[in-house]
Amino acid sequence: MDETLVIIVATVSVVIGLAALAALALMLRRSQQTDAAADATMAEVIRLQADASARLQAMGDMLAGRQGALERALHERLDSVTHRLGQSMQSSTQHTVENLQKLHERLAVIDSAQKHLTGLASQVSSLSAVLSNKQARGAFGQGRMEVIVQDGLPKGCYEFQYTLSNRTRPDCAVFLPDQRPLVIDAKFPLEAVTAYREAKSEDERKQAAQRLRQDVGRHVSDIAAKYLIPGETHELALMFVPSESVYADLHDGFDDILQKAFRARVVLVSPSLLMLAIQVVQQIQRDARMRAAADRIRTEVELMLVDLGRLCERVVKLERHFGQANEDIRQVLVSAEKIDKRAASIRELEFDGEEPSATIIPAPTVRKLQAGSGGQ
Repeated sequence: MDETLVIIVATVSVVIGLAALAALALMLRRSQQTDAAADATMAEVIRLQADASARLQAMGDMLAGRQGALERALHERLDSVTHRLGQSMQSSTQHTVENLQKLHERLAVIDSAQKHLTGLASQVSSLSAVLSNKQARGAFGQGRMEVIVQDGLPKGCYEFQYTLSNRTRPDCAVFLPDQRPLVIDAKFPLEAVTAYREAKSEDERKQAAQRLRQDVGRHVSDIAAKYLIPGETHELALMFVPSESVYADLHDGFDDILQKAFRARVVLVSPSLLMLAIQVVQQIQRDARMRAAADRIRTEVELMLVDLGRLCERVVKLERHFGQANEDIRQVLVSAEKIDKRAASIRELEFDGEEPSATIIPAPTVRKLQAGSGGQ
């Protein structure tokens, strides 16, 4: 920057000098002095002009050198800046590519999650459609109740859509050991519960609560009137509530409904409580089968004791026969010993008063028979 300023100042001084020379020449022409003075002045002007031309030429050469150096410095700096800019752009491009790859991966995950959410939304919509339709909602509660009963009881201990003597058909009848069916109803008025949950003001909540009490109370009365037949069905009936949250709402905020249902001998059960009740029924049926089989077990035990007595008698008889056989074997052994002794006497020819002959052929040795245990 200092060298450029010097060049600019020198250029300005040369230009000022040329302007002064031109002004001096003009003044000399106007004055029209004598020829000698004019010649001298003209010579001086020519000298000054030559001197200014030489300075201008030197200044131009210096400016050309300075301009070349400036261009070289500019080129070097431009190359350095270009190199750094290229490296920066390459690094930025690499980071951008990596970020785009990560972004694509996250977009793929988001796309998959979006598909799952779409499927879940369709399922929720279908479930909402099911719950909004009374018949479909009844089928949904019936299905959950049937699954719980089928998982907990063997076949023959229950029947779906069982027909009672009054021509009514409860959703399920579980047969107890006394053959009286325990009735289970799977229908529940859900509209009143939905209206109670969606109520925004206090008045709407009170109206929805009143409607809920009326609907549930009416349904409890219908169950008690249709499915509780003295001498035919069990004293209690179960009303299945297919949602744990709905049952919790009733248990927390509508205790009067539960008390009214209990007085009508109708018990409200959630899925978990129905599962527990089915397990209790299963245990009762198992105990009843064991009690029914107790007489048969006692009879079989008595017959087994008779067979055991006969076995003991036969063992005693076998022991007697075995003792007699031992005695017979002992006597046989005694006879065999006597025969052996006589055979030995015959072999040695030990007669009274006689010497044994010199030429006696030895008889073969007879082995003694050994008696078993108990033989002598």
